[in-house]
Amino acid sequence: MKLTSRAVKRIGLESLGWLLVIGGLAALVLPGPGLLAIVGGLALLSQQYDWAQRRLEPVKKRALQAAADGVETWPRILLSGLGVVVLIGAGVAWGLGPDAPGWWPFDERWWLPGGWGTGVSLIISGLIALALIVYSYRNFREIKAGDPTP
Repeated sequence: MKLTSRAVKRIGLESLGWLLVIGGLAALVLPGPGLLAIVGGLALLSQQYDWAQRRLEPVKKRALQAAADGVETWPRILLSGLGVVVLIGAGVAWGLGPDAPGWWPFDERWWLPGGWGTGVSLIISGLIALALIVYSYRNFREIKAGDPTP
């Protein structure tokens, strides 16, 4: 069976779209840019599916509103910055892999599993979060709530 380059491109874009949507849903409860990933995934899927096109605009609007809300006040900006510092610090600590503390009730192998692989992913998530905070600050800081258009 011979696949044309068009079919390969479609399969690749659809796979990436679904991966972004699923990853974005996971990132809503895990560290990471969940709404951004969902918007990206829906944007890719909307090229092939009408249902994705219909859902893209409300999710995009919510993501832009969340970006504007996140930089609305200085306490929110500082709290977001603190979150970045904690995330990057956790990544460094995870990578260095200190010994399990005395209060740890499980076997020591369950203390910070994954080493630098997990640590680097936490650091990258922190850097992505920092970039999104800076982007939101530059583009949405002066926008009134309810009208977040870049």
